[in-house]
Amino acid sequence: MPTGNNDPPAESQQPMPMILPGSSPGPTVEQPAKLIRIASMIRELLEDVRQSKPDEAGRKRLREVYVRALAALKEGVSKELQDELETLTLPLENTPSESEVRLAQAQLLGWLEGLFQGIQAALWTQHMQARAEIEEMRRRRGLPPPSGGEPGQYL
Repeated sequence: MPTGNNDPPAESQQPMPMILPGSSPGPTVEQPAKLIRIASMIRELLEDVRQSKPDEAGRKRLREVYVRALAALKEGVSKELQDELETLTLPLENTPSESEVRLAQAQLLGWLEGLFQGIQAALWTQHMQARAEIEEMRRRRGLPPPSGGEPGQYL
């Protein structure tokens, strides 16, 4: 008998990990949307810090946001990427200077952008491998290549 609950099972709500290039079970991104949101926030904060002169209270708050962003990022990636992030980021102590805040945020944003480029490279590599496999299957079966340009390309 229907219960009226249309929610999918809990296991289908779990994010699917994305394996990055260069390793099979290596680094994974478990929450890519979360990482993109955090990167956007850090980019905006960095731009705001560049355009303003935060006072002591503002710099303390930026340190808190930075620490929380690091913690949130670590939740969305594999242990291997957590360790990498840990080795590349420096802690902001007490009340950081304006330049320390800028450098920490820029460093974190650079790491995230590198991570996103790695994801794009992995997706492109997977696409090209799948395309080559399809072409190999077509060749083995004696099928002609698709008409109208590149295989798998749409108008």
